[in-house]
Amino acid sequence: MNDMHFIRHGSGKPLLLLHGIGGSWRSWQTIIDDLAKEREVIAVDLPGFGDTPPLPGDVSISTLADAVTEFLRHHNLLGIDAVGSSMGARLVLELARRGGVLGAVVSLDPGGFWRGWEIPAFYYSVAGSIRLIRALQPLMPALTGNVISRSVLFAQFSAKPWRLSQKATLDEVRTYAASPSFDELLYNLAYGEKQQGAPKGTIREPLVIGWGRQDRVCFPYQAQRALKLFPDAQLYWFDECGHLPQWDQPQETVQLILRAISGQQIPEKLSASRSPQPARSLNKAAVVGGVLALLAGGVWLAARQSRQVA
Repeated sequence: MNDMHFIRHGSGKPLLLLHGIGGSWRSWQTIIDDLAKEREVIAVDLPGFGDTPPLPGDVSISTLADAVTEFLRHHNLLGIDAVGSSMGARLVLELARRGGVLGAVVSLDPGGFWRGWEIPAFYYSVAGSIRLIRALQPLMPALTGNVISRSVLFAQFSAKPWRLSQKATLDEVRTYAASPSFDELLYNLAYGEKQQGAPKGTIREPLVIGWGRQDRVCFPYQAQRALKLFPDAQLYWFDECGHLPQWDQPQETVQLILRAISGQQIPEKLSASRSPQPARSLNKAAVVGGVLALLAGGVWLAARQSRQVA
């Protein structure tokens, strides 16, 4: 495969965006316009996700890395700066490790650094979430439109899911449900090949690993394991942030990316004086609406199962 569906937005030096498992280029919609003010953003749908067909063989980090390399070579983009999120964050680390494929790299909450009990915890929690998302697809416009049910659906991925937009969350769950490569890739991420590292001094381009302090998918202490495997990387912490910094801290994420890929020094905090916005209070109507929405989902599932049994 030498081509994937992608969008180009903005002008300037190219910047590649690689989404996480189940996502698409739309996973970046919270920050893509701001990045495009400074760079030409190329956001792809990886094979088996969004509008790109699946790979003909196995789906793993290795085969996806091969496909991205071929895509970049086909479009004369080898050496492009890149940002990855979650599975895409592990993918950009793998490409940086191989050398000669990417320029500066920002890896946001990469997977692949779990051990022991963390492996089944990751696999079964995400597998359960995707089954629920698939089953509730007919109700997703209502569920993502309500602050309570949206918070329940995205509690694992966001430190403040009540602040997420309906459009971003609805786009994401629809893409999750439609991804033909989701199940195979999820299993391979958990139980397949282990992430290899790069000895100190072998990655000469800027490499920054960003991590949310409230990440409930890739636990924050896994960041130290990532640094041991990639000692040339600099670690950056996002406060009040879950697994997706581009959702929970979009402005800070844009600042970090633009500084990192331009080779600027990354301070401990880009905006130490920034005061977090107070969490939006949940009024009675929203609570009632969310409960009713979830109850409706339960009733719908029960009715569906009854029809299947009958």
